[in-house]
Formats: sequence, structure tokens, C-alpha cells
Amino acid sequence: MTAHAATTSDLVVLQRAVELSRRCPRSESAFAVGAVVVAADGRELATGYSREGGDDRVHAEEAALAKLPPGAAVGGTVYSSLEPCSARASRPISCTRLILASGAARVVFAWREPAVVVDGRGAEELAAAGIEVVEVPELADAVREINAHLLRA
Repeated sequence: MTAHAATTSDLVVLQRAVELSRRCPRSESAFAVGAVVVAADGRELATGYSREGGDDRVHAEEAALAKLPPGAAVGGTVYSSLEPCSARASRPISCTRLILASGAARVVFAWREPAVVVDGRGAEELAAAGIEVVEVPELADAVREINAHLLRA
């Protein structure tokens, strides 16, 4: 996977996604994740967070993308506090596949999904499909802190 640098704008929007993750109802078996979808021209299109609307199975990227009309994300960027899932038990379609279907050109995330719930490979799958993937480890500590309850042995 080729390394891509985050822009100042990426950092601002990704920080917003991290803050959205704080709205997630607590779960002992799922990460708290926030997501923001931005159009190719930089306009914010939609936001989402895990378990939004009281549905325990909803992922952040899924919630944000579901708010958009078809084609709205084409060429845009999906920001997620956690690496988008590549497999999930709660739904048949992973967030990685939803992002690919949306037509987004880029994904920016803060923390790679640790193998707590599933063995994530979202970043690799997105990059293999031609999506520009930007990891911003400077914000990973904040995401780990929000999800610390899942990391305790």
C-alpha cells in the first residue's frame, strides 16, 4: 500500500469524525466510530456514528453513506476514526464494500482496526481497488482512548 500524506483539511475533518465517535452508545462488543463524507469540492455531505439511531448493528460509514443520494460521494472522501471494516458479522456488506460502491476516491482514517472484533483488512482492500487511503496515526491515540474499554484484557 502506497503511503499518502494527509492535508491540513484532512486533519480538521478527521478530528470531526473522532469527535462524532464520542456520541456512540457504549458497546462491550463494538468500536465507537465516527465518519464524515465530503464531496470532491470539499463540501461536507453527511456524518454518521456507530449505533446511530439506536440500531446496534449500524457502523459509522454505513450511517453516513446511507444519508446520501446515489452518486453523491463520487470522487469524494470518506473520513473515519477507525479503519473501515472489511468483514462484519452483523450485516452482509462491509463498510469497505459500501465505500467502493459509493464511488468515493479517498478514505482517511486515524486508527487501524485491531484484531479485537475481526481481523480488519479494509485499508488494503480499498487500496487494491484503486482508492487513495490515508492513515493519520497522529489521531490514533484519541480513538484508542475512546475505545479503551474494548482493549482491556
